[in-house]
Amino acid sequence: MRAIFGVMVAALTIGLAACGGGGSSNSTTSSTTSSGTSSSTSSSTTSSSTSTSTLATDASATPTSSSATNTVPITISSAPYGNKNRPMVSVTVCTPGSNAASNCSTIDNVLLDTGSYGLRLYASVVPSTTLSTLTTQTQSSTSDTIAECAIFGSGYTWGTVRSADIKMSSEIAENVPIHIMTDSTLAESAPSDCQVSTALSTPALLGANGILGVGVRPQDCGSSCVSGSQSAAYYACGSSTCTATTEALASQVGNPVQYFTTDNNGVIVEISQVSDSGGSTASGTLVFGIDTETNNVLSGTSATVFTTDEYGDVTATFNGTTYTDNAFFDTGSNGLFFADSSISQSSSTWYTPSSTLGLSATVTGSNSSSASIGFNIANATTLFATGNYAFNDLGAYLSGSFDFGLPFFYGRHVYFGITGTSSAGGGSGPYVSYVSS
Repeated sequence: MRAIFGVMVAALTIGLAACGGGGSSNSTTSSTTSSGTSSSTSSSTTSSSTSTSTLATDASATPTSSSATNTVPITISSAPYGNKNRPMVSVTVCTPGSNAASNCSTIDNVLLDTGSYGLRLYASVVPSTTLSTLTTQTQSSTSDTIAECAIFGSGYTWGTVRSADIKMSSEIAENVPIHIMTDSTLAESAPSDCQVSTALSTPALLGANGILGVGVRPQDCGSSCVSGSQSAAYYACGSSTCTATTEALASQVGNPVQYFTTDNNGVIVEISQVSDSGGSTASGTLVFGIDTETNNVLSGTSATVFTTDEYGDVTATFNGTTYTDNAFFDTGSNGLFFADSSISQSSSTWYTPSSTLGLSATVTGSNSSSASIGFNIANATTLFATGNYAFNDLGAYLSGSFDFGLPFFYGRHVYFGITGTSSAGGGSGPYVSYVSS
């Protein structure tokens, strides 16, 4: 589930016919994906699906305890809006510069998203006693309010940029720029170049109270927003007008993990495995830091480390098609999204094979590290009829990218190393790695 700026907006909006990328409708059977961020294109193919008579073995790694000081629990359930495969965490926000000790409020049901970067919360879910203390960012030369547009495949969000202290477990990030969506203090509407598809203006439309973006990128826009103003990114708003503006790196909405004093070089997403027919709930642990504590070790695990581009993209080959720097691992996508026209689909593009298929794709990092990833695709209609909310074999059609969404994460420990940091086991970020047992 990725927010994309400037020239990359076109890539993000390809989405799915059902609902597109990034965000969810109120329908519990709509597909949600984030499309790729690279401008690279994939080759085409007319070959049939690479399926086997043998199903892929389910990954079996178990989550570490979520009671440690560098962890928070992950929950997948029907809460809060009845969506499938939506991993939720809780985030505490406080007055900036208070060491997360003043006017704090804990916001539950925030979508955990490894495909985007930064904390985004709806103004309506932040109590006024806290919201009023979060400093609104303004342009120094004009005092205009700094606003941000974030575009996802299924719509866009619009709101102010404010500063906050963030606390998760015992980890504290001070003076972090965050995105307050649908902020009533911002009088100006989103500019036309921001208004792509649906306005995700309420928590119900997104399917969560906000987004915690913990992907490999430190900031959501990066150097392109420093060197020049970008369409559908940052704006200076005043006198009923919003004008695209540059934004310094330190002022951009950024991955909160990098602001921690320790355990700040990445995260590990660990989610328990579920039955192939799904589970009513699933649980897991978000671990902060890589090779910084006894509970976040990558070194010595023999895990394959894939170095990525700045957005966390790798190369995947599936069914005769190579998606060069256009495959990614994304907890914010509620299914496995890829193109295989030989598999039957529902009207919402969910795959509905007559029997469960065993498939595989080969993933290659920028460092040439490579691995074959097996996965299963079951009949989505049958899965939804169970009344469950956590599925490891749910997939839908998407062209142009290969999206290893939440089903990939069940039964695995998946490591995301932040750009500009390093770890003993992963080397220099950005990188993604995983263990399956």
